[in-house]
Amino acid sequence: MGMFCYQCQETVGGRGCTVRGVCGKTEDVSALQDLILYILKGVGYIVKEGNLDVNELGEINYELLNGLFMTITNANFDGDALEAQIYKLLDLRDDLLARTNIENPHDAAVFTVRSLDEMLAKAETVGVLATEDEDIRSLRSLVTLGLKGMAAYTEHAENIGKRNLEIQAFMYRALADTLDDSLTADELTALVLETGKMGVAAMALLHEANTGRYGKPEMTNVDIGVRGNPAILISGHDLTDLEQLLEQTAGTGVDVYTHSEMLPAHYYPAFKKYPHFAGNYGNAWWKQTTEFESFNGPILFTTNCIVPPRKEEIRNRIFTTGSTGYPGCTHIEPDENGKKDFSPVIELAKRLPPPTPIESGTIVGGFAYDQVMALADKVVDAVKSGAIKKFFVMAGCDGRSKQREYYTEFARNLPSDTVILTAGCAKYRYNKLDLGDIGGIPRVLDAGQCNDSYSLALIALKLKEVFGLEDVNDLPIAFNIAWYEQKAVIVLLALLYLGFKNIHLGPTLPAFLSPNVAKVLVENFGIGGITDVESDIAMFMGA
Repeated sequence: MGMFCYQCQETVGGRGCTVRGVCGKTEDVSALQDLILYILKGVGYIVKEGNLDVNELGEINYELLNGLFMTITNANFDGDALEAQIYKLLDLRDDLLARTNIENPHDAAVFTVRSLDEMLAKAETVGVLATEDEDIRSLRSLVTLGLKGMAAYTEHAENIGKRNLEIQAFMYRALADTLDDSLTADELTALVLETGKMGVAAMALLHEANTGRYGKPEMTNVDIGVRGNPAILISGHDLTDLEQLLEQTAGTGVDVYTHSEMLPAHYYPAFKKYPHFAGNYGNAWWKQTTEFESFNGPILFTTNCIVPPRKEEIRNRIFTTGSTGYPGCTHIEPDENGKKDFSPVIELAKRLPPPTPIESGTIVGGFAYDQVMALADKVVDAVKSGAIKKFFVMAGCDGRSKQREYYTEFARNLPSDTVILTAGCAKYRYNKLDLGDIGGIPRVLDAGQCNDSYSLALIALKLKEVFGLEDVNDLPIAFNIAWYEQKAVIVLLALLYLGFKNIHLGPTLPAFLSPNVAKVLVENFGIGGITDVESDIAMFMGA
């Protein structure tokens, strides 16, 4: 079959990447990721058919999360790391199979490969297009891609020490079900919605983990300028990596800046005790090709999103950890206690110049559930008085496409009596605009990372209760969400499970939605796309 990947919004022609990923992954890397998914489906099959207790599975519970996370867009481009993960998963899979008495097991549970060539040959037969029926393929993809996002959030919680093995138990079953040719489209549709249900559980788990360890996010002004000290730039989403880096850089004279999705770390009280936690440098992930050059110091990737560096000098300053990887970049592994030694990053920072300034001032954020609830009386009064006419949930992802300028112009042209609720790196399209406030309430309320879309859902559900409404869709809230990769998929499925309807996605609808599956989403949930700013604002405002 060759390469075929359509999991991200920028996939070629809105159909699929077939030679090289727009993200930069090669055909071989794509094949190895496909094989990881196939092995994990085999693991799920063994757990389900063997009736194994998830509480007794040991290491594979974590490797399930890690393996799925490695296949998310822009997370891991390192073929050697992916090959090593395949061998590890095969060993763990075979140990599980040995515990069962499954008769005539599925190929995913028993196949073997002994070399890279055999891996690539096997991957040719098990990729997305191995499912011939377009609608079944679409539904299986929705489940699988949702599981990738779920795995990311669950792994972050796991790293903090919070786990809910019911989530992993569902993931095993769902992976197994994507191999089951007897399941109908209706049954797979039900599985898609159940994936959304467990997505809510995963985001709730991470919310509990983050706030339990680092405190509840609070309204914070974040410096976007620079100091004159050598510095490290940390990107991605994993707060435990940031915590360890801040501890190890304390007293060294090295500052730490966040980039892209790590910005919301500044909102947590626990990180404010570090005087060398300097601020946020730059914008969304896709601008790293220029911003990393001017930063001058080392960059630590804790998760996606990596853009393949064009210059060797920048590649030599990039460090990866966790599920991430890139050829030629130093990867930092944890010890048996989960501790990571970031001394190579710190020593490199000391030898390099401080960051070159690219902007100045501050941006405000920290409006997760608890902070907004602290402002609830003011918000409710503003709605009742008519000072706030509508809330716009503009959460999600940013990306390179010129079409995404739509979101900047949409925010800029919204009526002054509207408020934007955001989370994820989509905020970089408008969080530096001077949109003012409504009675002291900022018109852009940033809840945090993509997983903090859970907070936005909680806020909406609480407002429904406050206003005594029967249906959350009766609130003056509209959804105009930008998506890019698989964590946005699980957020969407979670919102659908919670009962939110009429969600608009852009800049394009996912390529993995077949016409029939898209029709179901439109008819049952009111899913829609975007057109132009003026028309869409008029539609949302009911003009």
